[in-house]
Amino acid sequence: MNRKCVALGLIILSLAACQKAQQSSDISPVLPANNPEIADGNMIVKGQWITEVNGDVMLDPQTSGLTVWKDKLISLSDRSADVSQRMQLHVISPETAQLAPGTMAFTLSDNVKDSCFASYIQGNPDLEALVAVPDESGVFLTITEDASDHKGLSEKCAAQFGESGSVEYPFVLIRLEVQDDDSVMMTHARPLTFAASFNLGNFPNDGIEGLALGRDGQLYFGLEKDAGSHARIFTTRITAETWLQEGFIAIEDTQVKLPIFKHGNHPINALEIYEREGKEYLFAAARNDEKLWLVDLAGQQDTLIIDLDFYAPVDDPDEKCPAWELMANGSIEGLTIIDDTLWMVNDPWKAVYLRNIQCEQNRAKFEKMAPLLFSLPIQDAWFTQGSDAR
Repeated sequence: MNRKCVALGLIILSLAACQKAQQSSDISPVLPANNPEIADGNMIVKGQWITEVNGDVMLDPQTSGLTVWKDKLISLSDRSADVSQRMQLHVISPETAQLAPGTMAFTLSDNVKDSCFASYIQGNPDLEALVAVPDESGVFLTITEDASDHKGLSEKCAAQFGESGSVEYPFVLIRLEVQDDDSVMMTHARPLTFAASFNLGNFPNDGIEGLALGRDGQLYFGLEKDAGSHARIFTTRITAETWLQEGFIAIEDTQVKLPIFKHGNHPINALEIYEREGKEYLFAAARNDEKLWLVDLAGQQDTLIIDLDFYAPVDDPDEKCPAWELMANGSIEGLTIIDDTLWMVNDPWKAVYLRNIQCEQNRAKFEKMAPLLFSLPIQDAWFTQGSDAR
């Protein structure tokens, strides 16, 4: 993930949060609603702290994906999370934002243990994104991102997988399957290859952070940035045959119309697919600038940019701190959809997350890098108005 920050940008974020926080006392606490409120042109999105069964906030999970299984929200953590959160699935109630008890810890199949990627995967892999496989209950896909501090591939494996068209240690797509004892087996692992013409560059910590999977098996990948510092969306088709092979998975460019910005970092950090009136779209989260992108997969329409303001709840509000405080940075890294509601979870971005602290009531939560769960009803107007690619 991209943790680089510019001091001036952080100051601007902090000042903006302080200015807007003065308006938060007039915001209704009810969410989701059919018609979310708008302030200064931005949609207001209110969160719930994700909590353990005992009521404590979740400790530093560095959430990197969100999907749905058995009417629950499922997330996972990347390699920078607290050690207690790594290498497992987290089950979250959408109604209460409470975690389910127990641990769904990862194990490795013999197939993965014998692969070229075993030493990395069984250590502390940087897992990014999570998507449930339709019609295969308990099966998920995730992907590795940053392996820059790993010793690398063996000489034999480097000869086979060292030229991926992107990073030195290739991005690896991993299949997960829930077992009868609620453990989660990493059953298969296959690396990705990209054409040189895609001009991806070698950015191991600015790689793939979003996955979205359609019912036809079409899998979409959201890349933070290429060699031109532009976000990209790629694709491939996943079938049962995919997991009977061991070589590279070839990736194609979707050539969708993504926005082009003159300044700043505008990565993709999460993806979700959405079908409406026979057309397919992708929602993408751009966490650096608190925006959602709505991408037309047919490539006919420009991407619609939806500006968001994220609010955290405040316990025991007072004259200084109302019931909701505006966050300087929401850092969304997980998207999924239940019916027509878009659910979002944040990855507390360690470089900037403490700048959210305004109210002492929430200081301890932010210092624990506790995440929030957000929801936003999908709006009809998003599919009828033009693009705003500022």
